[in-house]
Amino acid sequence: MTRKIAFRLLQSLCILLCLTCSFSAPSLAQSGSDPKPLIDALAKADFSETEVLLGKLAATGDTRLVPALEAFNAGDLYFRKADSLVFIGEAAGSSYELIDPLTGASAGQAPKNAVTKIKINNTLRRAIRSALGGLTLLSPDRSVRLQAADALLRSPSPENLDLVETALAKESDAEVKARMEEARAVSLLPSDRSLDEKRAAIQTIKSLGGRNALGILNTVAGTIDPSLKPDLDAAVSAIQSEQQLWDMAQNVWYGLSLGSVLLLAGIGLAITFGVMGIINMAHGEMVMLGAYSTFVVQDVIRDHMPSLFNWSLAIALPVAFLVTGAVGFVIERGIIRFLYGRPLETLLATWGVSLILQQTIRSIFGPTNQEVGNPSWMSGSFPVGGMTITWNRMWIIVFSLTIFFALLALMKKSSYGLSMRAVTQNRRMASSMGIKTPWVDALTFALGSGIAGIAGVALSQIDNVSPNLGQSYIIDSFMVVVFGGVGNLWGTLVGALSLGVLNKFLEPSVGAVLGKILVLVLIILFIQKRPRGLFALKGRAVEA
Repeated sequence: MTRKIAFRLLQSLCILLCLTCSFSAPSLAQSGSDPKPLIDALAKADFSETEVLLGKLAATGDTRLVPALEAFNAGDLYFRKADSLVFIGEAAGSSYELIDPLTGASAGQAPKNAVTKIKINNTLRRAIRSALGGLTLLSPDRSVRLQAADALLRSPSPENLDLVETALAKESDAEVKARMEEARAVSLLPSDRSLDEKRAAIQTIKSLGGRNALGILNTVAGTIDPSLKPDLDAAVSAIQSEQQLWDMAQNVWYGLSLGSVLLLAGIGLAITFGVMGIINMAHGEMVMLGAYSTFVVQDVIRDHMPSLFNWSLAIALPVAFLVTGAVGFVIERGIIRFLYGRPLETLLATWGVSLILQQTIRSIFGPTNQEVGNPSWMSGSFPVGGMTITWNRMWIIVFSLTIFFALLALMKKSSYGLSMRAVTQNRRMASSMGIKTPWVDALTFALGSGIAGIAGVALSQIDNVSPNLGQSYIIDSFMVVVFGGVGNLWGTLVGALSLGVLNKFLEPSVGAVLGKILVLVLIILFIQKRPRGLFALKGRAVEA
């Protein structure tokens, strides 16, 4: 009796085990399924069917598919006409080298007329990027996982949601995990998940901020459940308000960068105009000569010492200063010193010099723009919140302030600076005290021209180097000097930054041309009330 009961129990256990295996077999087969049939199905699929197949390929989580999808995105996926099998194709003369899309093993060669390229469009490219993002989420390489999460953020797909959640459960790196949470949120919104999960996803996307988050929410606005619309509208409104603040900060940054350019272009003019009272219409051409000095230095370095290219600007700075300073010295000794006290003749003479310099440069270098490269440390940009900072603009701001404070120290701490300030305040009294005012004038004009040349080195990194480069800044430079106060360096700094920021706030609403006209009108109205500018020089000689 006992044996019979034991036999019955054993028989029942075997039946139960067989039933369990029969139920679990399909799922096991699915989890270990070979993705090769899905790849081969691409041969006969149309665009819509291919998009579905890409979703299924991504859902397998098989990272062996990455080379095949990358080849498909590059247009290098082919099927063989004889058997409709899909391969990665690499051109080999008049044939193609066929490579197995999963193993990477060679499958021999085939004539070009024996294979057909699998067609692709932009919609499929987005689907491929999304699938690649999902597959590489499980990569052991942290940077690859981070790039995969970024790819899913740009191309969200509900098909990748399960894979993202699987990767999230295994992720230990805090930054990658946060990016995956964001990728999960953007992929969850168009899915069929619960409303509570979608509300949480909306809040996650809201915390992302920026135009990308706004675009994601606006894209799903027409397809989302009506009960989620209040949450969506509130998130969109919050992002828009935050974006307006960042746009304002971006305008301030652009204004400061423009102001630093105006400071560089105008600071040399400020000291020559203040000390000598000369309206130098050739000042812009000193800027242009500095830019061409940079071009020549870089050209020599490219031909003879390419390894020094990252140092080209450091080499160009003293070269530009000496070249333009020498030209300024010759102009002052040869022309301007005979025209003191005759402002109209000085203006016409310097305007003629500017035309001569422009034509000379056209004759030597031609009328077209010249290529001036950016060293690696001045290339690219980096994000700060919702705004973007470019390295070249940032370094120009730092450079402008360095030149400003160096010139300020020269004016305040050196005997030459003392002589220059004395001539500025009372030329006759300075001359009677033994100061050689003609040489102060010559050296001041050379210094102002040299600083303009240094400005040309900086401007070559953000503007076209052409014979007309200086004409773009001469009027703005005069506006900066007049607005800040003739001969006052602090006034030049405040005037340049103020006009730069004002320009950038006016341009989006009224346009660049009308914005400059409005700035000019405002300056004219301002000098009606304060003829000597923001920071006027003081003294009995100045007042007289």
